[in-house]
Amino acid sequence: MKVGILKLQPIGKDYIWGGNRLNEEFGKNIFSTPLAETWECSTHKDGLSIIKQGEFKGKTLKEVIDLYPEILGSKFLGKDLPILIKFIDAKEDVSVQVHPDDNFAMQNENQLGKTEMWYIVDAKEDASLVLGFTHPVDEKILKNAVETKSLDKHLRRIKVKKGECYFVPAGTVHGIGKGTLIAEIQESSNVTYRIYDYDRIDKNNNKRKLDFENALKVMDMKVYPDIKKKTRLVNFFVGTKTEVICRCEYFEVKKIETVKEYSFTVLDTSFQSLLCIEGEGCLENNGEEIALKKGDCLFIPASKGECKIKGKITLLKVKC
Repeated sequence: MKVGILKLQPIGKDYIWGGNRLNEEFGKNIFSTPLAETWECSTHKDGLSIIKQGEFKGKTLKEVIDLYPEILGSKFLGKDLPILIKFIDAKEDVSVQVHPDDNFAMQNENQLGKTEMWYIVDAKEDASLVLGFTHPVDEKILKNAVETKSLDKHLRRIKVKKGECYFVPAGTVHGIGKGTLIAEIQESSNVTYRIYDYDRIDKNNNKRKLDFENALKVMDMKVYPDIKKKTRLVNFFVGTKTEVICRCEYFEVKKIETVKEYSFTVLDTSFQSLLCIEGEGCLENNGEEIALKKGDCLFIPASKGECKIKGKITLLKVKC
């Protein structure tokens, strides 16, 4: 049986730093206040995407992949979905944190590590990110900074604006600043070691858990030099602009802006995914047409061949 293109319904996360823009502006209709994150394309046990329409409506994406593993492509036969795609709405500052690499995470957490990429969907005028340190640090400096609540003076804060892209390798100390709305593409992992959380109290009146000891084991204490991904491989077609905005060993992300149409091919080696960040249109494939609007996410099974995007629309296309 051939599996068609799957439109996904995300799972929501109500972390205390979140806002409600994903409901108000992206039509998520998730009963959660705040709505900090939506896991758009996920088979991770902590948040399973659900099929929104068609013959598999109501099933999780993981259930469909388990039934038809070939839809991941020949590169991933017998494996799980390697990526996780999110929207993140940071009304307040997200904790300063770090993620381990694959080796540490598999040995200690029984899951993948977490290298990620951020596309800035929107940002208030004073919005910023934390990415690494302003100077090299060591364990003694960091322990003193945490104890004296002076960590901020060591952190590298970068003002951001809409349309920018940042690459965050595993081991990079980071944090998303308030007023930032992000599309995140990452390895399929949910391992986070918090270093500092602004002394916030959770809904049970407890301070949120920190994991400074594990953070020390995995963090890169050098200055991270390449903070912003440089756009590369920009192509112009009639009514269309495409840019490869991030490429790493785990995924490639291409931004597609079209006012007419754009075609691409999905080979038998790997699935692809589309995340709509602006506008509306449709995706055509083998006589099938699926409507697309701001906030929608599609999973395109391997071997689908030529796909055509139509409409005035901006998308992130992810492939592995």
